[in-house]
Amino acid sequence: MRRLLFALPILATAAVLAQQAPDRTRPPVPGPPPSLNLPTIQKRQLANGLPVWLVELHEVPVVQVELVVTRGAANDPAGKFGAASLTASMLDEGAGSRSSLEIADAVDFLGADLTTASGTDSSVVRLHVPVARLPDSLAIMADVALRPTFPKDELERLRRERLTAIIEARDDPPTIDALAFNRALYGQTHRYGTAINGTAQTIAALTTDDLRASYASAYVPAASTLLVVGDVTMDRALPLLEAQFGAWRPAASAAPVPAIATPPAPAARTIYLVDKPGAPQSQIRIGSVGVPRATPDYFPIQVLNTILGGSFSSRLNMNLREKHGYTYGAFSQFDMRVGAGPFVASAGVQTDKTADALKEFFNELTAIDTPIPADELTRGKNYIALRYPEGFETTGDISRRLEDAVVYHLPDDFFSKYVPNIQAITAADVQRVAQKYIQANRVVVVVTGDLKTIEAPIRALNLGPVKVMTIDEVFGPAPKL
Repeated sequence: MRRLLFALPILATAAVLAQQAPDRTRPPVPGPPPSLNLPTIQKRQLANGLPVWLVELHEVPVVQVELVVTRGAANDPAGKFGAASLTASMLDEGAGSRSSLEIADAVDFLGADLTTASGTDSSVVRLHVPVARLPDSLAIMADVALRPTFPKDELERLRRERLTAIIEARDDPPTIDALAFNRALYGQTHRYGTAINGTAQTIAALTTDDLRASYASAYVPAASTLLVVGDVTMDRALPLLEAQFGAWRPAASAAPVPAIATPPAPAARTIYLVDKPGAPQSQIRIGSVGVPRATPDYFPIQVLNTILGGSFSSRLNMNLREKHGYTYGAFSQFDMRVGAGPFVASAGVQTDKTADALKEFFNELTAIDTPIPADELTRGKNYIALRYPEGFETTGDISRRLEDAVVYHLPDDFFSKYVPNIQAITAADVQRVAQKYIQANRVVVVVTGDLKTIEAPIRALNLGPVKVMTIDEVFGPAPKL
């Protein structure tokens, strides 16, 4: 019913910028952004206390309904990494009285799209449907969300798919490097140090009882919110939601969610090399422990990252791609989660230029803590502000924004004040967060490439101690199918 992708706990969202047209000169400073008028978020709750958030969009006769659960991979118990992800994937593999194929047929007949997913901080069931088919589709969605059956044959099929994906990932340098970076930064016992899908060992050991326990502890009204976006009013939607979700009660009391530990930043710069013989490119990741989504420095960090590596005209990309031609794209990201996710700067560079690329990375990481020129600051702020309305164009776009609001407890006026908050950032703000969060002498450097070619030049840079990691140290022992 879906094609599985090997999920990592860090998402290189900035990589999509590499697909933009390659303007060879730094663009002029864009004008100020237009005002953004956002629809109202209406809030109610069902008889069982389940919150309902609704945004009306009447241009197209479709509705997006989502059940957002504020539990995800970060809440996996020790020794069962991957449980939340596999639980979410199993929800529509059998629910209520329907089998996996019967669910798929019923959804297709209604012209709907029903998906399930789990990330680091949340799990979600998403329904996109023509408004005329909303009542029938909600009944199927409620079965999937509230009455999954966890059939053993479907579990075995998904298990094989995930183990196969790990085998494939062990041969993919970008995936190797991303996971090696997280493992080097957080360690193998911290949840952020392991892929969202878990390891071959944990995936092989998970049982239907484990998934039922994961479901029972996470999927409860007290940790959930219903989101509705589209061509429907609250008066119309609320009775339909009450009929399907109003009687939902947890099977047992939800266990308290422990706080996610924040490991210390690296005490000194350390370089890790992962051998990929014959690789035409070296994958580079440089970074440290970043900040949680709740950081009060959220807005200056957005501007900082845009200038450093969050846009095509960023310093990293203009240096490594446009000036030196080492890479197709160099980027940076603060991956903010409930806990402190990583800050990472990354690129895939040609093998014989790996050491030269590392020098340029550190030139930029060191220079970013000096005052930002006024025109560059204005360009960075306007880049963010002008792109911001793109996140509110469709029902799916708006529902994703609401997911963030639910999971990270954003204030009601967060979206309407976003652009003014960005425009208020000063050069001093950017310099302060750069000095606080980007310390080039306290980072982990992970390079995956042809060791016989890259090791000696990297050691000659004298950036710090060099350690070699094996593929098994990154992924654990290879899975057996």
